[in-house]
Amino acid sequence: MKNNRYVVGIVGATGAVGQELVRLMHERNFPVHELRLFASARSAGKVVERQGQKLTIAEAKPGAFAGVDLAFFAAGGPVTRALAADAVAAGCLVIDKSSALRMDPKVPLVIPEINPEQLRAHQGIIANPNCSTAVMLMGLWPLHQKFGVRRVIISTYQSVSGTGAEAVRELEEQVQAHAAGRPVTHKIYPYQIAFNCIPQVDSFDATGYTGEETKMAQESRKIMGLPDLKVSATCVRVPVVRAHSISVSAEFERPVSVAEARAAVAAFPGAALVDEPAERKYPTPLDFAEKVKCGVGRLRVDTAFTNGLSFWVSGDNLWKGAALNAIQNAELMIREGWLKPKAP
Repeated sequence: MKNNRYVVGIVGATGAVGQELVRLMHERNFPVHELRLFASARSAGKVVERQGQKLTIAEAKPGAFAGVDLAFFAAGGPVTRALAADAVAAGCLVIDKSSALRMDPKVPLVIPEINPEQLRAHQGIIANPNCSTAVMLMGLWPLHQKFGVRRVIISTYQSVSGTGAEAVRELEEQVQAHAAGRPVTHKIYPYQIAFNCIPQVDSFDATGYTGEETKMAQESRKIMGLPDLKVSATCVRVPVVRAHSISVSAEFERPVSVAEARAAVAAFPGAALVDEPAERKYPTPLDFAEKVKCGVGRLRVDTAFTNGLSFWVSGDNLWKGAALNAIQNAELMIREGWLKPKAP
């Protein structure tokens, strides 16, 4: 990582992704000179312990980013829209988790294993993809490189941690209530999530698709550089605490081979091939929670598409789908010399 060390800010430091950012920077030995935590006004002034350090949370507000080299934004679209430009004006590079700027043509949307060259085109802000998009592309991208993808049909199985800590608590409380014979209530989701599946992630638009489904289509096209890629997604919330799973059927330009597909996935740095169906070996969310790579398996010839493959991906929505991808983008910029600290 060279010898430079950076003043790093985390906006949304009290949330699930903010906490994962702190953890991963520590575990990956990210070159932090000083870590500054930002959150809403109601959290400002609180002292928290992170990786053995006692840190005071500051309010995320205009003027707070003076002297910050790099800020990870993990507080949602409204906060990004309100504060990202101010951070950039202070000379800070913003890596943003929210959907606010992903489709802005001036903002690179980057998965470093796929389109790292886009990092050089930033104008102060780099966008992180949606969690389900990032996990899905860890399986689709190496197959696209081998065979050339034409169209994709996706069904997701998304964990409740993608909604936040309150959703995790709701799932746990519903399971406990069911086991005790008490009434099961819900407030985070429109239906009980324990022992259930809810085919709605985000709100519906006039087409009948949800925002999450639209994001998967639009973001995949932008990241892969395929503006005409046909994508149809159905996004489903399932009673899993952590890590998303995705079923993908894809049609390709060139004839496919399962053996070549497995080799392509195995060689891809973002994926771990787990594909021995006769031995009941395939990825599950439990196996790929808190893992750097996403698991890819169930690779087989798709019987509905010409030159089609079907496969399954599981990956950590809080890591590759959020905090880890953001840190990997920053690490790459540092390795390439594209991010310099203001002070040695």
